[in-house]
Amino acid sequence: MKRIFTRAGCIASFALLAACGGNSEPAPTAETSAAADAAAPAAAPAAAAAPAADNTDTLDGTKFADMTGNAANGERVFMQCKSCHVTDPGINRIGPSLAGLVGRTAGTVAGFPYSDAHKSSGITWSKEKLYQYLEKPARLVPGTKMAFAGLAKGQDRADVIAYLETKK
Repeated sequence: MKRIFTRAGCIASFALLAACGGNSEPAPTAETSAAADAAAPAAAPAAAAAPAADNTDTLDGTKFADMTGNAANGERVFMQCKSCHVTDPGINRIGPSLAGLVGRTAGTVAGFPYSDAHKSSGITWSKEKLYQYLEKPARLVPGTKMAFAGLAKGQDRADVIAYLETKK
């Protein structure tokens, strides 16, 4: 019985290799390479530069000033941030403490190893700038180590900011 399973495994392995490894197309020549280069679409445009430190425009067009934040709901939304951040002063985790965040300069929490992108961003965390950042952090600070995609809903962003304002 063991021999049957061994042979079946070998046959399956060979079949898989045969399906993946065969290339029936001829090797490219100088002519086919040139034709492929000419037919290739133009290179994608370079990634858009980060918004200026004083720019607070969002991708969805909403503005923080149009929102009324709810700190209680913001605390619930903040639950997804707690795996990396806390709001206790002086305690850094994977991310820096967010205590006293509103009004602070980016990249300045003592003892936290910020990316160069954050340290050199020139950002001061106003409520408006946080609102923009929470939408898509990598857009605002390209090169950030933060792997969070962002909060798509403007109300959720406003609510988190209202919650963070209570954490001085």
